Amino acid sequence: MPTFWLIVLQGLAMSLIALVGSVTLFASEQTLARIVHPLIALAAGSLLGGAFFHMLPEAAIGLGAGTALFGWMMLGFSTFFLLEQLIFWHHRRAGPGRAPRPITYLVLLADGLHNFIGGIGVAGAFLIDVRVGLVTWIAAAAHEVPQELGDFAILVHGGFSRRRALLLNFLSGLTYLVGSLLTWGIAGRVDLPAVLAFAAGNFVYIGASDLVPEVARHERFSRNLLHFLVFAFGVVALLAVRIAFE
Repeated sequence: MPTFWLIVLQGLAMSLIALVGSVTLFASEQTLARIVHPLIALAAGSLLGGAFFHMLPEAAIGLGAGTALFGWMMLGFSTFFLLEQLIFWHHRRAGPGRAPRPITYLVLLADGLHNFIGGIGVAGAFLIDVRVGLVTWIAAAAHEVPQELGDFAILVHGGFSRRRALLLNFLSGLTYLVGSLLTWGIAGRVDLPAVLAFAAGNFVYIGASDLVPEVARHERFSRNLLHFLVFAFGVVALLAVRIAFE
């Protein structure tokens, strides 16, 4: 299958993940509470494994294992750090007594930007090597499931109906496809290894800063152990795929 159609299909598939919030129409709150943290732990392991075992090694082929590689990675890391700080600042300005709806729009904007950058990074990986692209897509998809569930909950809490929240989440998810197609269209005029290193920085920030803290301090040791084992499974699975394709 031509790379263009692979990029289109993976972009549409990732955008459809935004509709994962529809499961809340049928699942009880107790069921969701039991599975969401293991999903977050799996997503964290997959993101970090994908960044360190797949994206950075491939980017190093074009950039070398020096300042350029880690500079682009740190730029990706810092960009998402700044974005999160801006969201937090806006949330504090809104105040505890204000309606949460403005935050919902900011969450949609941030999610749309994140999806757009993610589409650029994953499509860049496909253009470098289809196998790397598939692994990168799996890592990104593992992160998107718990994130989209969380975004859906924020939108509903902010005053949107469940149907409208699903629609808005899906529309923000389509920016992933836009980023993917843009990367394919300008592939000959961009430094794809740099884009891959930048996206790896995004993955490292989200996995280490946002997801790991969510599952690292449960009151019950058994739950902490479960989260670590699921996290480790995500890391080892991505390492195993790397070894299998070498």
